[in-house]
Amino acid sequence: MTQSRLEYLGPSAGQAPRAKPTIWARLPIAFIIVVVVPTLLAAIYYLLIVTPRYVSEARFVVRTAQSGGPGAIGAALQGVGLAPAQVETFAVHEYATSSDSIRNLKQNYDLAKIYAPRGLDILSGYPRFGEAANADALQKAMRRYVTVGYDSTTGISTIRVQAFRSADARDLATALLESGEALVNRLNERATNDAVEAARQAQVRATERLAEAQNSMTAFRSEERFIDPATTLNPTSQVVGSLMASVAQLRAERDQIAREAPQSPQLGALDGRIAGLEKQIAGAQERMTGGAESLAPQVGAYERLVFNRELASRELASASAALLAAEQSAGQKKLYLERIVEPSLPEASSKPRRWFSILSVLVSTLFAYGLGWLIWSGVREHRQD
Repeated sequence: MTQSRLEYLGPSAGQAPRAKPTIWARLPIAFIIVVVVPTLLAAIYYLLIVTPRYVSEARFVVRTAQSGGPGAIGAALQGVGLAPAQVETFAVHEYATSSDSIRNLKQNYDLAKIYAPRGLDILSGYPRFGEAANADALQKAMRRYVTVGYDSTTGISTIRVQAFRSADARDLATALLESGEALVNRLNERATNDAVEAARQAQVRATERLAEAQNSMTAFRSEERFIDPATTLNPTSQVVGSLMASVAQLRAERDQIAREAPQSPQLGALDGRIAGLEKQIAGAQERMTGGAESLAPQVGAYERLVFNRELASRELASASAALLAAEQSAGQKKLYLERIVEPSLPEASSKPRRWFSILSVLVSTLFAYGLGWLIWSGVREHRQD
């Protein structure tokens, strides 16, 4: 029976043993490309290259001094959750990064020099890598350096300005607040001027209507040759009343004579007098209420003219009172921008958040790698099936 033998097969003579693979060699090449390289570049940039930025912070509130209920526009804005003061607050927010605000800043500050890239950092400054050097690009860049927030609970706005020097950040924040105050003053001035001008135009229109009504009355008096038809009609009415009283008295006298002496010759005379008075009464009544020479149409036309004049006079009085009130309130501000916290002078840089940024890159690349690995595994299993 043959005896089995175990032989040790090792490296041949003169051949060195294989080296143990390193941790980098055991990592998939995709993991190195997707995760390791971006994280390493982010660490190099944020720890060695990036320029620190200082943040100056200020807080303000825009309030209104208007008393009473809101107007139609204010009521509509409140219906969707916006109070009138909030509208002006958001206007200041939009103005802070607008082209007009940047144009004002450029009159006193060299923004291109303040935000010029430092050293090897070509991503933090203006213009950064791949960015043009023009007004539109500067406006977009300022939106990276200037942020404005709003607390709906307290109504307080917070403005934050970033710069590579703490003094520049504070100065720019102060200048933006001053620009916001100038905007609020312009809104005040425009609202006041519009109110005064509207009241003045209303007074002019009321004056013209009153003059027109007065001219119509003058033309009517010249044409009809009456100062006041109603005044002319009053004596005629009094005469008619007196004649009717006389007729009543004569009728009573005739009735008495007819009862006592039916054959009295006085009855014919009384009948004649009564008939004459009744004829006079009929003529006077026709002159007042009917006929071609009646005063009734003139009285109606005159009363309409008087009504129009009184209406125009009252409208002029109301317009004059409104103009006086508008002129009195012209010197009173309706909106105020009040600084709660003045722009700070930061002693240490707070941007960028280096380790947070590096960790964000790491987590993002890990997520991307894991998602890609899952997709690739599914595709590979599908091919095997």
